[in-house]
Amino acid sequence: MALDTGSVPEEFRAHPDWKDPAPSIVEAVTLGEGLRMARDACGKSMAELSAVTRVHARYLTALEQNDFSILPSRVFSTGYVRAYAAALGVDEQLAVERFKRECPDPSMPLQAPVGVAFEEVRRYSPRLIAAGLALVLAVVGWNVFQRVSLMRAPHPSALTATPESWTLGAVPGQEGFMRLSAPQPAPPDQSVPALYITPGLEAQLTGINPGSAEALAAAAADATPVQKAFNPRGAIYGASATASQVVLQARKAASLVVHMADGRVLFARQLVAGEAWRAPNGAAATIETSDPTAFDVYLNGEHGGGLQAVMTPLSQLNSRAMALARQTAAAVAPQARPAPPSTTEAEAQPDAAPPPAAPDTVPG
Repeated sequence: MALDTGSVPEEFRAHPDWKDPAPSIVEAVTLGEGLRMARDACGKSMAELSAVTRVHARYLTALEQNDFSILPSRVFSTGYVRAYAAALGVDEQLAVERFKRECPDPSMPLQAPVGVAFEEVRRYSPRLIAAGLALVLAVVGWNVFQRVSLMRAPHPSALTATPESWTLGAVPGQEGFMRLSAPQPAPPDQSVPALYITPGLEAQLTGINPGSAEALAAAAADATPVQKAFNPRGAIYGASATASQVVLQARKAASLVVHMADGRVLFARQLVAGEAWRAPNGAAATIETSDPTAFDVYLNGEHGGGLQAVMTPLSQLNSRAMALARQTAAAVAPQARPAPPSTTEAEAQPDAAPPPAAPDTVPG
């Protein structure tokens, strides 16, 4: 009995709408032969297929002749195969896959089959896991063995085993008591030497004899009391220290605005406690503050009270500073003169040598 190969009865072929099925692209020896057989079966010319696919006839001919060297880039060649197979009624995907097998892309690197690699991993994964667990157990066991081998039983110290006489509560002859001696004096090298004053230097500089109690008492009574000095405790604004005699320092947070005579603002700021402003000498300005009691006035570096009003002329403060400077200079001037030598110092000085005698004159 012969095997039925799928022959079609003649009555079906006699029908006017009958078309022979396109041969399979897989049954052909090559892709080009399969495309040529499909073109012969459809009965179309190469010019007609070129017009349908919009591909030049020489490229279609090259595909049928398996001459892939004249084809353009890989992307365009794959598109030509797909369009030609669709025009011939052949399976497009099978034609493209066979084209890729017969004309591989040299620019694409070869890759290992993913399925085979995955199967290999699945095959050897139990062995790898077992080896990893064995390694971890070996490391843990080695560390435990080392720790156990180094462990020692606690034993008493050699110091506590041997009794010593200096131990607290074991003073020889007395049980439970300790005697402390009296504190010893400081070493001689830690003593402070007495201050040395050059004889006559103090009297030369101050004009006051330090040996006279009356002179010291009179100088103390005539001396002007020294006020609290200016101590910077924050930022200092305004003029430099050499160009200012008046300093305003804030006790607490308050605003300070200085207006010039022509209406300009010389200084304006919210000062916090400790910040200060130096007033320039000779500036015709007016000081305005939100709280006069929040500011201390320092004249020539010494405390001069506080502001008396919300509006204070700067010239008034500068005049006070200049008057205090002149008063201090006048008080220091008499003290700058050297003091007369005391009786003890006068007696200690040697007698002055007599003036030399005039030379004898020779009569002429």
